[in-house]
Amino acid sequence: MAELTLQNISKIYDGADQDRGRKKAVEDISFTVQDKEFMVIVGPSGCGKSTLLRMIAGLEDISEGTLSIDGKRMNELGPRERDIAMVFQNYALYPHMTVYDNMGFGLKLKNYSKSEIKERVMQTAKLLEIEDELYRKPKTLSGGQRQRVAIGRAIIRRPKVFLFDEPLSNLDAKLRSQMRIELQKLHREINATIIYVTHDQTEAMTLGHRIAVLNKGKLLQLDTPLHLYNNPANKFVAGFIGSPMMNFIKGTLIKQADNYLLETMDHSVSLGNQISSILENKIGYAIEIGIRPENICITSQKENDSIILEVSAYENMGNEQLLYLTFDQQTIIARRATQDTLAIGMKLYIQFPPQKIIYMDAQSGEVLTTGNKNQR
Repeated sequence: MAELTLQNISKIYDGADQDRGRKKAVEDISFTVQDKEFMVIVGPSGCGKSTLLRMIAGLEDISEGTLSIDGKRMNELGPRERDIAMVFQNYALYPHMTVYDNMGFGLKLKNYSKSEIKERVMQTAKLLEIEDELYRKPKTLSGGQRQRVAIGRAIIRRPKVFLFDEPLSNLDAKLRSQMRIELQKLHREINATIIYVTHDQTEAMTLGHRIAVLNKGKLLQLDTPLHLYNNPANKFVAGFIGSPMMNFIKGTLIKQADNYLLETMDHSVSLGNQISSILENKIGYAIEIGIRPENICITSQKENDSIILEVSAYENMGNEQLLYLTFDQQTIIARRATQDTLAIGMKLYIQFPPQKIIYMDAQSGEVLTTGNKNQR
């Protein structure tokens, strides 16, 4: 397969910015996708992820920077010359062709013999478990089957790099879950270099060896799924990765006796008796903390560092409950194992374990430190 490198890649559109006359849809992005790596690019709609993928494919011109594959510059080469295959969100199958002809069409254009086309089609169909569908038309297939055909058409060419542009977004939730498992299996089978674009953080967390988080055309963080989850670089990444999203609370950092507190409108949240030197410099100033729903502790009795919150809503998920708790003028979410004793308006004792808290600058949203680093 191949190693792909982006070096200071930007995409600039003219006439989209009244002040400068130019808009950077993608701004100064650099990273390397290792050989045989499954890299996921994730972000909200309009963040530039699909534009970046199209520049890699050669479907969009690169305004600034260098794209290289195995050390060879690709900027001036057309899509066919880059040895890249792309799977689109809408499948892009030829409706008048059978599955067999759809899959073999690219090889036919490259003048492969009929016997070699047949051999590759049958091998690929077996890999994707669509051997029984080879002589059907796309309109007679389910969404999942069409997606398999689109993937098969890409695989059969044996390119250096595979690009996936939100390939599961048109499928229902059950089929998306099934296809995520199939894509993991497929990557192991073909041992390919894959770049996968999605707005779905569940897909990103379950599929990617590494995840690149984009927002407003900029790369905010690139890391492994678990490191992104536990050590986000800023508030956007912390809130985007994880479902339900992380809870955020603003307040003033104070020291009271031997304890550090976050003073909010109605509550004093205990932060423990030790903090980092970075936070020492923030005493008396506004900061923001973040804590994930599963890290909020719900106790049956009041303890020194607990606060009382009221249940405003809840969801029973079978194996767990999501509790919506009123905190000042906002709602925070806690996750716990299912229990029968729960009602709207119930008062619960809540603790925020200091080692599970992340601390952010109240203005910029940049992470100052995380709880697992706050012991001096």
